[in-house]
Amino acid sequence: MEKIILYGNNNPELKGKVKISGAKNAVLPAIAAALLTKEKIRLKNIPLVTDVHTMLTLMKELGAESNIRKNSLSLQVKKIISDEASYQLVTSMRASILVLGPLLARYGKALVSLPGGCAIGSRPTDLHIHGLEKLGASIQLKHGYINAEAKQLKGTEIEFEKKSVGGTENLIMAASLAKGETILKNCAVEPEVVDLCKLLVKMGAKIEDIGSETLVIKGVKELGGTTHEIIPDRIEAGTFLIAGALTKGSIVLTRTKPEDLTTVIERLRYSGVKIKKLNSHSIQVTGTNKLKPQDITTSPYPGFPTDMQAQFSVLMTQAEGISIISETIFDRRFAH
Repeated sequence: MEKIILYGNNNPELKGKVKISGAKNAVLPAIAAALLTKEKIRLKNIPLVTDVHTMLTLMKELGAESNIRKNSLSLQVKKIISDEASYQLVTSMRASILVLGPLLARYGKALVSLPGGCAIGSRPTDLHIHGLEKLGASIQLKHGYINAEAKQLKGTEIEFEKKSVGGTENLIMAASLAKGETILKNCAVEPEVVDLCKLLVKMGAKIEDIGSETLVIKGVKELGGTTHEIIPDRIEAGTFLIAGALTKGSIVLTRTKPEDLTTVIERLRYSGVKIKKLNSHSIQVTGTNKLKPQDITTSPYPGFPTDMQAQFSVLMTQAEGISIISETIFDRRFAH
């Protein structure tokens, strides 16, 4: 089993400068979006993490050609050669289900394995399935696979029963090539969803009210190629902010988006941590000798992110007093 050993000293303060990577949760749907066009997509600032390579393996099976140079990716699906996202790949990375909507929209059919369990809690696919059915897809669940077909997806009005980042992304991509107008209500508004919409617009999609809970998408006949830079990873940035606070250190974060970290920054400042905005893409965190306790409840963006809950829980163990952490997104997120 691989492990990381940290060798410390008598001074635990973390100091220095760190460049934030591109957001994993933004690049994965961006890669899936390449299925919507025959033309080349170029993505900059991609994080070189395992999930990206797993997604590219799946895309290769579907017909994609790709090339990575440093932190740039070129990707092209001239012809879709398979409609199947296999059990092995989907179970190793749940984001693989994001190929469902694009495959249906361009290829007319998709065979995607059900994702199965998740270490941090249940992530049902019913919102994806019901939404695609409303767009006109015929879907059956057989032998652990989602078997979907649609000669032509047709625009309609869909309201999500609850917010779903993946569900929102899948339906946005599908609706981009659907016939007519689609109105999506109660959409997730995470920065990663917004980033996907901006990519699709560059490709020729017609999406109105980006960043709001209601999106209006007017389907087009085809999408084209483009170049797009992936947004910085707000969870990575938030983790470094907490690391600086936890060790009473001083860390400068570069190539980040402070506006995507508003809630995390507000919570850290409430506990006495100093956060200074240096410019539009750089911030500095400086720890304090006396942390103030507070209660945190996770919620969809722009609320406190569930992906920052574990880190913040550790920070609150060093506060002088009682803090109550409430998790509302994933039922096994307290496994840490």
